[in-house]
Amino acid sequence: MTSGSAQSGRSRCVLFDVDGTLMDAVSNQRQVWRAWAKRYGLDADEVCQVALRTRPMETFAAVSGNLDPHECLAALHELEDEDVRSGVYAAFDGASELLSGLPTASWALVTSNYEHRVRGRFLRTGLPVPGVIVDAATVEEGKPSPVPYLRAAARLGAEPEDCLVIEDAPSGVQSGLRAGMTVWGVNAVVAVEGVHRHFDSLREAVPHILAFASGPHGKATA
Repeated sequence: MTSGSAQSGRSRCVLFDVDGTLMDAVSNQRQVWRAWAKRYGLDADEVCQVALRTRPMETFAAVSGNLDPHECLAALHELEDEDVRSGVYAAFDGASELLSGLPTASWALVTSNYEHRVRGRFLRTGLPVPGVIVDAATVEEGKPSPVPYLRAAARLGAEPEDCLVIEDAPSGVQSGLRAGMTVWGVNAVVAVEGVHRHFDSLREAVPHILAFASGPHGKATA
């Protein structure tokens, strides 16, 4: 087989962030953190103000520096697991149509959460689950490091230049860009700095993402 024919067999892949991109979980995150703050006698509003912008360990350091961070994390995980079992989740409009329209082996989830929670949330919303999920336990370096998205591409057998990243947050956008991938932003009024293309909503992006996935290999930014 020649090099050209090998390249023609390459397919594009789509790598999705989860929270804020495919699923609206902000209200759930807020409820979890408020319950966590109440458990430790902290001001819930102040905790949420920090927690929704940073990673858990950074939040603990900022709002509860005198507490054992590992104990804090264990309590947070307990509350998050309970929320997966009993919370109400909503997939963004277009998510089901989009994921169902992609070939099974052509897409993956790249999340800072944990796989069992993602699977639980997807089960509750009826979204299809891909064969590849790169979660917080999969990699030592999280977003904005390129490692999570590079790991997902490798597991799909795809080259970075053949991958499209769908994100809503600055750290995720930077992760995709550093991985050398095409990055599109969704679900934001203002485009995140660096994205190659911006959509106000996931629904607006659906036909464009499906078109990307069915197109020839290589980076597409238009």
